[in-house]
Amino acid sequence: MAKVLKGIKLRLYPNQHQADLLWQMFGNSRFVWNQMLAMAKERYHNNPSSHFVNEYGMNYLLKPLKLEFPFLKQSDSTSFLVVNHNLAQAFKMLFKHQGGYPHFKSRRAIRQSYTGRSTCRVIAKRRIKLPKLGSIRTSKTSRIAGLKIKRYTVSYDPTGRYYLSLQVETPAPQILPKTGKTVGLDVGIADLAISSDGTKYKTFNAKWLEKQATQWQSKCSRRRHRAEVAVRQWNHNHKTIKEELTDYQNWQQARMQKARYQQKIANRRKDYLHKLTTKLVKQYDVIVIEDLKTKNLQHNHHLAKVIANASWYEFRTMLEYKCAWYGKRLITIKPNYTSQICSDCGYHSGPKPLAIREWTCPQCGAHHDRDINAAVNILHKGLKAVG
Repeated sequence: MAKVLKGIKLRLYPNQHQADLLWQMFGNSRFVWNQMLAMAKERYHNNPSSHFVNEYGMNYLLKPLKLEFPFLKQSDSTSFLVVNHNLAQAFKMLFKHQGGYPHFKSRRAIRQSYTGRSTCRVIAKRRIKLPKLGSIRTSKTSRIAGLKIKRYTVSYDPTGRYYLSLQVETPAPQILPKTGKTVGLDVGIADLAISSDGTKYKTFNAKWLEKQATQWQSKCSRRRHRAEVAVRQWNHNHKTIKEELTDYQNWQQARMQKARYQQKIANRRKDYLHKLTTKLVKQYDVIVIEDLKTKNLQHNHHLAKVIANASWYEFRTMLEYKCAWYGKRLITIKPNYTSQICSDCGYHSGPKPLAIREWTCPQCGAHHDRDINAAVNILHKGLKAVG
């Protein structure tokens, strides 16, 4: 039976001892990353013509590193192999000119994590056994019962919560029944997707949550500024006892409250996109969409926020893997001139301002909704491309 890889995320509820050990593991993974990166930089500085130390070479250095720093033995040993793999991949992307130079990781980062490949298993309905941590309380584990866990990631996010992300191997989902329908989708701002049959799917909207997140962002910024001033004044006047920014809980609480509202928005957006993409995959056999470069479009500062809120990239990603899972077909085409061509006669009317939402073809007299016309052209181009 065919297998597919899926990601499952669970909430973790560590006790105080386990939480302390988790932070030690976060620090150890960060320490190994920084040590290997510093070694690579120093090696290049001393001899620019030397060969880069590959992943195998970095793994060979782990044993003497553990002898020099015994606290590294408190971590799952496979987590360091993952760190070396990620660093080697980062350098490969750099050499291919597809990424920047890797950066050192900071202990002050609000998001911490480590990834391991060791065996972890479910031992109860709300208990899972992790390497070095032992039995730890989680949310419901019924979704992963009997599945093979390939790797795991423990993370701490800005909301102050711990999560366990699992990569599991599951049987491939059942192929959905064929409907014989095809559709072209034009993505937009006011409407997330407009189909060639005239259906418009609204963009996700959470105005109240966004307002709350903005207010708490302002509170967090003001409280942090006051805390920074207080820390500077105290440290200037007291030479023996020094304060740190983390000693001021007022801005820490505002930061956490802001992060929780932002996470609520992200979770609801993802839920909306999952429901919409599943509906489309069930309804149509062939889906044609535009191959938009979202990162380039976000250079327009007037539209960057609404484009990010629409989550075009995530929408496309979900369609891609769901079509692959359920036996449907996704076709991507170049978006050139799709909103300028009459879908009835093929007349090219030229570019139009975004304010024009409807227009009439001067050649055949057909009246078009701009977005629906573009979706029909997208469908035609996609079907023509695949014959």
